[in-house]
Amino acid sequence: MAEKTLKNIEEQFEMFQILNEEGKIVNKDALPDLSDEELQELMRRMVYTRIWDQRAISLNRQGRLGFYAPVAGQEASMLGSQFSLDKEDWILPGYRDIPQMVWHGMSLHQAFLFSRGHFKGGQMAEGLNLVMPQIIIGAQIIQTAGVALGLKRRGKDNVAITYTGDGGASQGDFYEGMNFAGAYKAPAIFVVQNNYFAISVPVEEQSAAKTIAQKAVAAGINGIQVDGMDVLAVYAATKEARKNALEGTPTLIETLTYRYGPHTMAGDDPTRYRTSELDSEWEKKDPIVRFRKYLESKKLWSEEEENKVVEKAKEEIKAAIKETDEVAPQKVTDLIGNMFEELPVNLQQQMDEYKEKESK
Repeated sequence: MAEKTLKNIEEQFEMFQILNEEGKIVNKDALPDLSDEELQELMRRMVYTRIWDQRAISLNRQGRLGFYAPVAGQEASMLGSQFSLDKEDWILPGYRDIPQMVWHGMSLHQAFLFSRGHFKGGQMAEGLNLVMPQIIIGAQIIQTAGVALGLKRRGKDNVAITYTGDGGASQGDFYEGMNFAGAYKAPAIFVVQNNYFAISVPVEEQSAAKTIAQKAVAAGINGIQVDGMDVLAVYAATKEARKNALEGTPTLIETLTYRYGPHTMAGDDPTRYRTSELDSEWEKKDPIVRFRKYLESKKLWSEEEENKVVEKAKEEIKAAIKETDEVAPQKVTDLIGNMFEELPVNLQQQMDEYKEKESK
């Protein structure tokens, strides 16, 4: 009986797709109502982000950036979801989710400061509804439930959205956050970007569940599994999730995606746990190539247009890293001074000690 119930649940979570690997529409009824200009803007953002990712990896290897988690392959999942949001919606990102933050309003310059661990990288401007990227796996999920409840209590017509990977879905915070949001009907969206390996552990070894999306059932919220390499499907699913969240039902979105690079640039070697055959299989599903084919079929994209985006990205990235280089390095006294409005005695002693050292 239990096995039959489980099977019935699992069968409800088939992957939602609009655009197949060849750039063909396979689900016309679900096609989102986007203008030609909006479709082109989505493509610009994806191409720009791919160039930025390539450059960030290079800068990291040169020692000009600090912590960096590559995003190539996940552009549709990241940008398709962010594109569906209102400017006043809140994003609570994980450490890989810098693209969503930038397209929500944070500058590249500040993104680079965050990578360097500079305190100014985490100081969000007034009116910019972003929380500093969470390094603790899954902690942002509980925070999102709280932010969403706060929005509800204040009568705001906005949602809080958060992102984690498949590894984050193995954390206790994942279940607690969804359960809280479901119980209080908080306007929250939980996005799990399932790239199959977390840091290095295959998803099938993390959970016996056939999908991550089905975990929504226990929390009493909506759940959907989406082709995370299909930007139109991600956009449509998130748009619907936002509507439902505002009506009192949170949603868990599982996007099936793939990161082409390592988990982070801090020494991870994906060849130790992924095969070249698997990499090649996913390269055929590249979200940018897929969307490019679709737009070209509609006469909305060209090589010339793409080259313009590439050159613009290179210029703006160069300017942003130059601006970042001009920021005074963070000092120990900055770190101490940012901790409290009024320093306790022990920290005041340390402040005095380091002020003297820094003055020499």
